Amino acid sequence: MRTKIGSIITGVMMALFISACASVSEPHPLVGGWLITIDTPIGAMDANLNVNEDLTGEMSSQDLGGAPLDAVSVDGEAVSFSTTVDAQGQSMTLVFNGTVVDDQLSGSFNTDFGAIPVTGRRL
Repeated sequence: MRTKIGSIITGVMMALFISACASVSEPHPLVGGWLITIDTPIGAMDANLNVNEDLTGEMSSQDLGGAPLDAVSVDGEAVSFSTTVDAQGQSMTLVFNGTVVDDQLSGSFNTDFGAIPVTGRRL
């Protein structure tokens, strides 16, 4: 009887260990540093996008300064986040929806003025 209980306990412990190992996953595809190009109506603008493992981060550029990322979401290759920037004295919220495939990012910022295309590459 003790051998049977010992075998059951050992089996349960192994299942828990295997389950814990399986739950250790790859980092989200958006995590890391990115050089992005924002195709604005007045011309292309480069910016840096940095996303941490806890899905916090910042977008920064010479023109817009730095702004924290909000509501970062990753679902497979689909990614989204928002950020609020100071655009020539006006606060503007940018909502990004796009995809990450390998080391390439593509999508658009949705704004009050319409969609602005964005492309990027991992640094």
